[in-house]
Amino acid sequence: MSLFPSEENTQGSETIIGQSVKVDGNFRGDGNVTVDGEVQGSLKTNHDLKIGVTAKIKAEVEARNLILSGEIKGNIKIREKTQLNKSARIHGNLETKILIVEEGAILNGKCTMVNDQIQIPEIKKASK
Repeated sequence: MSLFPSEENTQGSETIIGQSVKVDGNFRGDGNVTVDGEVQGSLKTNHDLKIGVTAKIKAEVEARNLILSGEIKGNIKIREKTQLNKSARIHGNLETKILIVEEGAILNGKCTMVNDQIQIPEIKKASK
C-alpha cells in the first residue's frame, strides 16, 4: 500500500518542488509534498512527504509519512511510517513509528522507533 494515491506520479501531492527548483529557508506545508529538487533549512508538513531519487535535502524534516528515494542530510521526525527505497540515503537521526527498508538503502545515524505516535506539533495555518 502506497502512502500516496500513485507512486508513479504526483497526483496526491498539493505541493511539488521540481527537479530544477532549489529552496533555501524554511518550507512549511499542510498537505502532501513531493520533492525532486533541493531544499536547505527545514521541511515540514502535516501530511505525507515523498522525496524523489533526484532530491537532495539538507534540512530538518518533519511529516506524517515519508517515502524516501533521494538523500536527506539532517534529522528526521516522522509520526507514522517511513519507507526507505533502495536509493535512499540518510545522514542524520531518524524517529519513526514504522520503518520499511529496501536492500541498498543507507542510514547513517541513530534510528529510534516508538510504539506511540511521535509528538510533533501541528503546523498552524497562517491567518488571512
